Amino acid sequence: MRISDNLRLLVLFGLLLVVGVMRAHEAHAQQPEVLIVAGGCFWCVESDFESVPGVTGAVSGYTGGTSKNPTYKQVSKGGTGHYEAVQIFFDPKEVSREVLVEMFFRSVDPTDAGGQFCDRGESYRTAIFVSNTAEMALVTRIKAQAQADLAQTIVTPVLQATQFHPAESYHQDYYKSSNLVLTRFGPKRQAEAYKRYRQACGRDARVAQLWGDAAPFTKEH
Repeated sequence: MRISDNLRLLVLFGLLLVVGVMRAHEAHAQQPEVLIVAGGCFWCVESDFESVPGVTGAVSGYTGGTSKNPTYKQVSKGGTGHYEAVQIFFDPKEVSREVLVEMFFRSVDPTDAGGQFCDRGESYRTAIFVSNTAEMALVTRIKAQAQADLAQTIVTPVLQATQFHPAESYHQDYYKSSNLVLTRFGPKRQAEAYKRYRQACGRDARVAQLWGDAAPFTKEH
């Protein structure tokens, strides 16, 4: 093999290596970030945040408790320590963690330590979960500003993230599902049942009362 052939091979190998590194970097950069929050009914939190540009998806589940394989029945009964929570996946190039946390505080009643709206008990309490000291500092700062804006004490804790357990499949995307369920209003599609539940529970009315025009989601329901 001639020297020129060896040189061409080396150049080609170098180009392939550079392309491979760039693609790996792009793939890493495109990985969404995750914010975990508890805001009462996880159907509602999922519905709210999946409407935000830059949010790529949301998963309903349970976190913050001791049970290794929590079920909806166990968590809603109480005693497991778990919150109904939502993993919010987002593209930080389109929407920041800071904006999402600000929106979260203004989408719940953060003054209520006993649950949210018509849903009472430990599993329906609010919380924000963080993974490191930078996130803790960010959320603590936003919480303090939200408390100043509201002029009331915010009881929503900022907690260290623990294992997140996805909820049963029938809870995922409940707010837009066409599956039939039996409700007190008779057989309804899940999407319709969700709308009736949300209205009857008084979520949007209470959030609007607290936050007024700063509430990001109440006008959508």
